[in-house]
Amino acid sequence: MSGYFVDPDISVASTIDTAFYRDETTFALARERIFARSWQWIGDLEDVAGAGSLSPRELLPGLLDEPLLLSHDGAGTLRCLSNVCTHRGNILVRVPCTQVEQIRCGYHSRRFDLSGRMTFMPEFAGAKNFPSGSDSLPQIPFAAWANHAFAALDPAAPLEAFLGDIMTRLAMLPVERFLPDPAQSRDYVINAHWALYVENYLEGYHIPIIHPTLNASIAADYGTELEPPVIFYRATPKNDAAVAGLWAWAWPCLGVNVYADGILMERMWPIDANRTRLDYLFLFSEDADEADIERQIAASVVTTVEDLAICEAVQRNLDAGVYQTGRLSPKHEAGVAWFQRQIERAIG
Repeated sequence: MSGYFVDPDISVASTIDTAFYRDETTFALARERIFARSWQWIGDLEDVAGAGSLSPRELLPGLLDEPLLLSHDGAGTLRCLSNVCTHRGNILVRVPCTQVEQIRCGYHSRRFDLSGRMTFMPEFAGAKNFPSGSDSLPQIPFAAWANHAFAALDPAAPLEAFLGDIMTRLAMLPVERFLPDPAQSRDYVINAHWALYVENYLEGYHIPIIHPTLNASIAADYGTELEPPVIFYRATPKNDAAVAGLWAWAWPCLGVNVYADGILMERMWPIDANRTRLDYLFLFSEDADEADIERQIAASVVTTVEDLAICEAVQRNLDAGVYQTGRLSPKHEAGVAWFQRQIERAIG
């Protein structure tokens, strides 16, 4: 039996062994078997809305570190290409650009069209069997949902299988028309294992204790709805409190938090075995009330800071070495149990 076994029967289940949060070999397995095989949110599509536009992205910097390039060609096709020149490995595009007709490498002037096909390379007379298919830019698996981009190196299933009922439940909202506000974007670095933050996100058990402000804003009916591979949480706001009524999490590290007039896209991923980065992008409708937006963002900041503090404290205690595993609550921690079983399944 694996040391990372988590019993599928929540009534007898205990948490995954703490070695998972400390072992470098296990972290390397998670990188290849979890993150490289799952879809990752890489931002919205506003800057590649028009034909002839390019937008560089990066797939999980510090973890996968794969340079990507969103390319919208003249025929209206949007692709995700490798942003690495196939000649000597130079980065091709460093800033978003529009009204372009080709991609030109700034190292030796190799050129590509917007579909990624190599079209020109100077000083290559005498090269046999050139060009070949390997001289064009590789296409990276890519999918879009509600004006948001997703990419994967080797996806285990289509995007729909990862987002599951998020697409269905949010179909009544004009998510594709919610506008990103880069000025309100946030990123945080946590000195804790990425899975500790995810597990904290996946239960509301701690809200009355860790989040007094949030707890005062929501009714007592906070509940978990396990619909693999998505886990939903819902809460009824008290009075006119500006608080999310629905949280959705998709394997392995994406949170979609629904506000009154918009959403927060939250990506939670490891920089290394001991540090986690959170990327926040707030999106609101054009007619959203400015005062509500400010309250929602302020409440989010307070809650996040509280979550960071408790996750870092838990990490320190796990590193100390005495604590090994603990029983899970059947009432509150079914989402945590499911998440940990997926980890066991992925890394063995």
